[in-house]
Formats: sequence, C-alpha cells, structure tokens
Amino acid sequence: MSEEITLDGIGVAPGVLETIAQVATQSVEGVAAIVLAAGGLAGLVPKGAARGVVVEVGEGNELTASVRISASYGRPLREVATEVQRAVTDALLTHTGQAVASVDVYVDGVVFPDEQ
Repeated sequence: MSEEITLDGIGVAPGVLETIAQVATQSVEGVAAIVLAAGGLAGLVPKGAARGVVVEVGEGNELTASVRISASYGRPLREVATEVQRAVTDALLTHTGQAVASVDVYVDGVVFPDEQ
C-alpha cells in the first residue's frame, strides 16, 4: 500500500487513512494500546501493518480496516471491540465520505492496571 489511493478523484496517501483509524482506536476507553505486527522489522513490513492498523480500499471504493489492540483488564472485550469498530467506521466516514465495509478488530492482549 505504498501508492496513492484515489477517493472520488482526490489522491490520499495510505498512511492518512491509517492515521485516522489509529486516532479513532486510541480514543476508545478500554484500548490500552495498538499492537505492532508480530515479527515486523523496519523496512520489511508495510508501515500500517507495523503500527497494527491497516486500511484498504475495496470494490466500489468501500474501505476495510483491520486493527490490532491490547485491551485494558476489567473491560468486556466484546464492548471494547464494538466501540473500536464504531469509532473507526465513524471517523473514516466523516473524514473521507466513503462507505466502510468492515472493521476487523483483533484483541492480541490484555493489559493489567499495574502494567499501564
């Protein structure tokens, strides 16, 4: 995803969409961190994947997002994941005007209060 993405005639760098999704994810209560992709080495893993957030443009210019998080202990995982889906969907739709087909949330860990 190093090439520019075209949304309704406007060129957008892929990192812009991923930053929007990242900021939305970090705003959700219960998200302790966005998890880096496993085994990523600088320059060998695409930038978004290294940050744990990937946004792609699919058929019909619909956006799809994938987010990897660590959740704060004590919050129901389903609620945290659902809130991340809502936040990312709303942020991408608001900032781009493009429909969001899916937001996949992967909970890769739980962070306990004494670790935060």
